[in-house]
Amino acid sequence: MRTSDGILGMIAGAALLALTAGSALAGTVAFSSPREALKQGMSAYQGGYYEIAIPALEYAAKSGDVAAQYYLARIYADNSGSQTDHAKAYVLFRNIVDEHADADPEDDPRALYVGKSLTALASYVRRGLPEIGLAAELNQAILYLRNASTTFDDEDAQFELAKLVLRGEGFEADEALGRHWLSTLSERGHAGAQAFLADLLWQGKYMPADKPRALALIAIAVENAPLYERLWIEDIYQNIYCGAGEGIRRQATGIVAGWGNRYGRKPQARVSPVIGMTEDGPERTCQDGEPVSPLRDQKGKAPSDQPLQPRGSLEASTPAAPRDGGGIGAGFTYGSTTGPTLRDVGSGFAPGGPGER
Repeated sequence: MRTSDGILGMIAGAALLALTAGSALAGTVAFSSPREALKQGMSAYQGGYYEIAIPALEYAAKSGDVAAQYYLARIYADNSGSQTDHAKAYVLFRNIVDEHADADPEDDPRALYVGKSLTALASYVRRGLPEIGLAAELNQAILYLRNASTTFDDEDAQFELAKLVLRGEGFEADEALGRHWLSTLSERGHAGAQAFLADLLWQGKYMPADKPRALALIAIAVENAPLYERLWIEDIYQNIYCGAGEGIRRQATGIVAGWGNRYGRKPQARVSPVIGMTEDGPERTCQDGEPVSPLRDQKGKAPSDQPLQPRGSLEASTPAAPRDGGGIGAGFTYGSTTGPTLRDVGSGFAPGGPGER
């Protein structure tokens, strides 16, 4: 990074003083313990009540609770909320990474937050943050993403790296490898990868167009999407759904039925937190006024508003179910006689993160 560590350290110190000072509201609320504060803060956070969540999370964060620090950062990083403060978010994410770098990815519950924080830092470093003098630096962002992807198995980092590899940004362009990781993540139920891959399939970009599978995949992505990602994913769904004729919609419905729940998330395995968006947004319609409808009945759909669940146990949190292991696919196989599936087409790439051959 072009900004010196000394200057960044001064900025971080000042921001941390502001954070620990707390809001005016924090001085009027009493908590019996950091654990109780975390519980109250998470309850308000999941309901989108940021003004109530912040003082409770600040109280828990002062005790060194990494979950409280992480969710405070997510609140400040949320562009759709009223508490957006990217300087505070950056400092919190960086503090988590600096203070908990020793977390063992295999059995330390802090590791999940470190991986997610590295991915968040990569986003800031990639585009820069002028208000704190942070210059854009793609190579540094890639280092953060590699660490999050390979050390902490963070799927969001793998998704970002897959896109960079596909486009040839910071890497030599490798379309096969990019497709491989988008497909792998899609089969693991990553909604962002599913939506991105569906859009490519619809356009026929980097791969042959397959409109029925594109619609089927984006329909699954909408079901899997965490609330804070739902807006852009639903935008893609609306575009594809409205552009698909009745025949394509019928084929896509059959594909979704054939896929079943194989490419979805189990409720306890979801790892994407709520970022204050409500479940019920404005009704979407096509240009001709036709309502945008789901491809299958949403009754019984797994909720997408679960907070991050680390592998181990933290106070006021519940351990997650084990993840499926390994990479799963490199692309789509067309014309399968056993029904539509996502298949490995043989990129020769081992699991561990895009760019790590």
